[in-house]
Amino acid sequence: MRQIAIYGKGGIGKSTTTQNLAVALAERGRKLLLIGCDPKADSTRLILGGRVKDTVLDVMRAKDEEDIILEDLVNIGFKGIRAVESGGPEPGVGCAGRGIVTAISLLESLGGYEEKTDYVFYDVLGDVVCGGFAMPIREGKAEEIYIVCSGEMMSLYAANNICKGIQRYALSGKTKLGGLICNSRLVDNELDLVKEFAKRINTQLLYFIPRDNIVQHAECKRKTVLEFAPETQQADEYRTLAEKIEKNQNFSIPDPLSWDELEMLMEKYVNG
Repeated sequence: MRQIAIYGKGGIGKSTTTQNLAVALAERGRKLLLIGCDPKADSTRLILGGRVKDTVLDVMRAKDEEDIILEDLVNIGFKGIRAVESGGPEPGVGCAGRGIVTAISLLESLGGYEEKTDYVFYDVLGDVVCGGFAMPIREGKAEEIYIVCSGEMMSLYAANNICKGIQRYALSGKTKLGGLICNSRLVDNELDLVKEFAKRINTQLLYFIPRDNIVQHAECKRKTVLEFAPETQQADEYRTLAEKIEKNQNFSIPDPLSWDELEMLMEKYVNG
């Protein structure tokens, strides 16, 4: 069983990429568990055809823990993908990061990982440096990390920060960075910029996903591209990404850039 955490700046397309990747792997016959670790609880929306009604923390607020069963937490989505949302605290109360720790611990205790599963994906918000959001790597749940980014400044800033966390925990555990997945925003010299950024932080650009409005059309129908328009080129892009993930053997401990180094790199490509 491969446990993979997908990180990235909010709004970068991390959850959309993860769900399309999951479907592409399911098409290859793989059995998947997708765990949403975002308090917005929208990491599994496209797999389930709409937002999950009850997150793990919702269930825990409604039931005594000893009365909770696995079926209360796990939803079955497209292609048989099992989907769970950790959820978050009530607005203005509590720590969303701690909710991830609680949700994953409960899922484990109820045997959520015991069924034959080829991949467990953790979809994790990458803007927040709270320790709870680092839980999948800090506790050794995920041994592979991929970062969804673009050629935009704040996207690469978030990716660089995530690498600082990976570096900290990789030195004492098994967690390694498998590479960057660039979800194109059509900014200046984007491919070359992200390639050099990857090289500079000691990783690889695993895949470059071109921008296509079919992604937004599919999202409006609460579907992945592979369900909404399976014959399109964009669907094939996600299938190729899935193949890259399956075959990837290139893992590393990242070496993040300083703020000045990141700014200079951006200036080189945006102004050049």
